[in-house]
Amino acid sequence: SSAPWPIFGAIALTGVEHTVARLCAVVMYNSDFQDGLGRPLYCTGIQAVGYSPRKLLQLNLSQEQTLVARLAELQAKLQHLDSMHRARQEEAGSEGGNTSSGLPLYLPLSPEVRVLLRNLTGLRAEGGDSTQLLRLPSVYHFLPHLLENPSTLRPAFCLSRGRSGVSVVLGLPTVRRDMQSYLLATLQNLVDSMSPEEAADSLIVVFVAEVGVTRLSGNNKSLDAVRGFQSKCVVYFSQVDQDYVLQVAKQIEEQFQPQVESGLIEVISPPVSYYPDMESLQQTLGDPPERVRWRTKQNLDFAFLMMYAQPKATFYVQLEDDILAKKNFISIMKNYALQKIAEKSPWFVLEFCQLGFIGKMFKCVELPWLVQFFLMFYNDKPVDWLLDHLISTKICSLDKDSVSRGPFTQGEKCLKRWIDKVNVWCFKQDKQFGKVVLFFPHQNPPAEVKTDIKNYKQYTLAKAYRGESFFWGLLPQPGDHLSFTFSTPIMLKHFLFRSGNAEHPSDRFYNTSVEVLTESSQNNFSKNEFNTTTDGYLIVGKFDSMGVADGVIDPKLEPIKELRLTVHSESDNWAILSEIYLEVSEDS
Repeated sequence: SSAPWPIFGAIALTGVEHTVARLCAVVMYNSDFQDGLGRPLYCTGIQAVGYSPRKLLQLNLSQEQTLVARLAELQAKLQHLDSMHRARQEEAGSEGGNTSSGLPLYLPLSPEVRVLLRNLTGLRAEGGDSTQLLRLPSVYHFLPHLLENPSTLRPAFCLSRGRSGVSVVLGLPTVRRDMQSYLLATLQNLVDSMSPEEAADSLIVVFVAEVGVTRLSGNNKSLDAVRGFQSKCVVYFSQVDQDYVLQVAKQIEEQFQPQVESGLIEVISPPVSYYPDMESLQQTLGDPPERVRWRTKQNLDFAFLMMYAQPKATFYVQLEDDILAKKNFISIMKNYALQKIAEKSPWFVLEFCQLGFIGKMFKCVELPWLVQFFLMFYNDKPVDWLLDHLISTKICSLDKDSVSRGPFTQGEKCLKRWIDKVNVWCFKQDKQFGKVVLFFPHQNPPAEVKTDIKNYKQYTLAKAYRGESFFWGLLPQPGDHLSFTFSTPIMLKHFLFRSGNAEHPSDRFYNTSVEVLTESSQNNFSKNEFNTTTDGYLIVGKFDSMGVADGVIDPKLEPIKELRLTVHSESDNWAILSEIYLEVSEDS
C-alpha cells in the first residue's frame, strides 16, 4: 500500500502457522521513519530494523526451526492448560450450588462426599426444581459400584513428590509375575536413556496393578515409620495386596532414590473397590473366563492410570514393564509430536513401537476420550481393539460403500493416517529396534580363567573376559567359583562385574562375593582390615541387588595373584556376566 502504515501496526498471530519466514514477510513500511542515513525503517511489528524484508528472510534456518518448534510446544501446553481450566470451571460450577437436601456443597466435605451428593441427589437448578436438572453421564453410569465407596477413584497407595507441568508422562503398569520381574531393569533402562534435561521434563508413573484381600486400615500407624519409607508416601484405607505393593515401592525407592526424591518416578496402586465383581463378567468374544477377566482388568487399569496422569503433562506415553528404550527417546518422541503440531498435521496417536499398546503417545487433553471409551466397553473387547474402534468412530468418515480401493479399505486408510507409525522406533520390538548392546568389552590383564558353572553354548567365561561376548552360566550353586589367575601378580586398582543384560535382566549373580588372594599369604594388614575366607582369600566386595559388584582395591595391599567370585546361595535363574573390568594401577 502506498499509504503509510503505523510503525507498530497490529499483526495478529493467530497460531503457530506463522513461521519466522511468514512473520518476516509481513513487514510494514512507513516513510515517516528513517535512520541517520535516510534509509527507510522496516518493522515486523516486534522491532524496527534498518534492513529490507529480503535481508530479514535470510535468517538462520536453524533459528527458524527452533522458533517453530517452540511455538508448537507452547500451543500444545496452552491446549493442555485450557483443558485443565475447563475442568476447574466444571468443578467450581457443580460445587457452587446446593443439594436438593439443602446441604450447601461449600461445606468442608471431602471431594468423594461431594461427588456422591451430586450424583445421588442432583444439584438444584437456579430458581427451579433439582429434578429438572439434566446431568451428564459419568463414570458412575458405567461402574455404578464406585458409589459404594467414596475412595474408589483415589489411589490406595501413592509415593509421589507432586511433579506436574512436564512435557511427557510415561505410564508404566506392572503386575506380579510368576517367574521373574523386569520392572527394575526397565526403570534402570529408562533412567539411563534420558539426558538430564529430559529427566527434568518427564515423569514416570509406575502403576502397581495388583489387588488382593488384605485390608489396610485407616487407623494403621504411619507407613513411613512402619515400613521405613524415606520419601513422602500416602496410603488410604482400602483393600490392596499390601505386602506386594509396599515391596515394589520399597525396592524402587531404595534403588532409585535420587529419581524418587526429584519427582521423576512415582508409584501408585488402585483400590480393590475400583474393580467390579470379576466373577460376574459377561463372557464375550468366545474367550474363556480367565481371558475375559484379564483383558477387563487391563482396560480398567489403563483407564485409572490415564486418569491419574492426565493433568500432569502435555503428552502421555503408554509403556509396559519389560521394554528397552533408545538413548534420548524422550526427545525423539517429543520433537516428532511437536513437528506434527507445527506442520498442522492431524494425529490422534503416535506409535513408537509395533507391539500392542507399547510406545503409544497421546495428547493428554485427549485422554478423556480414551478413558471414557475404555470404561464404557471394558467388558467387551481388548484394549488395543477399543483403541482402533475409537479412532474409526471418532475420526474416520467412511464412504457408503466400503469396497477395497487399493490394498486398504477406506477405514484402514483412515486408521493409517491417524495412527502415525513413526519411523524412528524408540522401544524394543522385533527387527525394527535394531541391535541391542548385550555386553561391554574391556581389555583386562592376562589371566587364566576357570569356573565351576557350566556355560550355555558358546557363552564362555574366557570370551567374556577377553571382551568377545558375555558369560552365560547354568543355575549357580552355593560354593561355585569364577576365578581369574593372573600371569604375574598385579597391583589391582578397581574391579567391576555387571551381571544380567538387556535381554535377560534377571539372570544375575545374587549373594556373591568378590575375593582376592595376595602374593604373600602372610599379610597382617590384610587380615586385620578384611574378612578372610578359610582358604586365605580376602573379601573385597559383593554383588548388590542390581547384580553389580563395583569396588576399589586398597593400594596398601600386596600384589594380587588371583581374583575370584564365590556364590553363596542357590539361584532360580541362570547367570550372565555382561561386563568384566579389572583396572590395573599405573605403578603395577
